[in-house]
Amino acid sequence: MDLLAELRARRALCIVRAPAIPDPVGLAGTLVDAGLPLVEFSLTTPDALNLIELASTVDGVLLGAGTVLTAAAARDAISAGARFLLTPGVRPDVAVEALRLGVPVVLGAMTPTEVAAALDAGSTAVKVFPAARLGPAYVKDLLGPFPGTPLVMTGGLHTGNAAEYLAAGALAVTAGSGVVAPALAAESRFAEIRTRATEFVEALRQP
Repeated sequence: MDLLAELRARRALCIVRAPAIPDPVGLAGTLVDAGLPLVEFSLTTPDALNLIELASTVDGVLLGAGTVLTAAAARDAISAGARFLLTPGVRPDVAVEALRLGVPVVLGAMTPTEVAAALDAGSTAVKVFPAARLGPAYVKDLLGPFPGTPLVMTGGLHTGNAAEYLAAGALAVTAGSGVVAPALAAESRFAEIRTRATEFVEALRQP
């Protein structure tokens, strides 16, 4: 899987973190239909590996695992069907295991030092958190010393501000609880999720 190409084409990745996901297939299908086929299921969600295994069978979905903290967790997630991994910080052991298994990994960072460490570890792209607190100008700040670095901005993004980060130079942004709120996923409220996801995708297309 060419994760960079997919991020460049989609410009968005949906992060799902919930107390329960009773219908992972229905949820993944809803996001695909709404134009958000790049989906991350966080390993903090109960029974996450089984959920990944089920959801990865949905046509059109590009499913990854998030909050991957150890090499063992990386192996388990990939075995369950995750096609890419994301971490909340610089996790070299996760990167080593992902690269060994031929799966792209996006390490988390905030500071320039962390961005450099993520790149040195072989990160396919760098997830920058918390985006909303740092602001769109921070994208330009990071691209100064790291020109061309594929940055994925995450944290506090929504239909009203996500496009600003793309305009500032980010490769992609994440749709989180503003699209798939934990309660919506836990209650399988797919009509509302589809509406929110569609609105998010449309907002990214605004000039």
